Amino acid sequence: MLLKRTLIGLLRSYEQTGDKAKDPVLKSRFYKLSKDKAWEEVVSTLKKIQGYKILHEVQSVGEIVMERRTSFGRTMDITVSVISVGPLTSAVDIYSASRGSLGDLGSNYRVIIDLYRALDKKLSAFKVNS
Repeated sequence: MLLKRTLIGLLRSYEQTGDKAKDPVLKSRFYKLSKDKAWEEVVSTLKKIQGYKILHEVQSVGEIVMERRTSFGRTMDITVSVISVGPLTSAVDIYSASRGSLGDLGSNYRVIIDLYRALDKKLSAFKVNS
């Protein structure tokens, strides 16, 4: 699967998660938490992950904008969205894009895996398996 992502990454320099993603790794994550509680947990978790820099937090729209520099000096822009899908359920989606003209060789895919792994670990007690 990673080889396929690397090949796709030759041409594409972004990756995103969503409800209808074909790849199970890229499916939205759902947590049994209110949006406010999910927001607090997500922000505090993201702040602890090394190599990422939070640029903006806009709680009213549920967006966290981050940046990451790759070992090759490229910059990746990452938007993490916390969305309320019910009174006690929230979804987290991630959009990651590399600046520059060439593809990302799958690095945006790996960023999403990295971030979801950290969030799933921290919020495992609240995770909703869809």
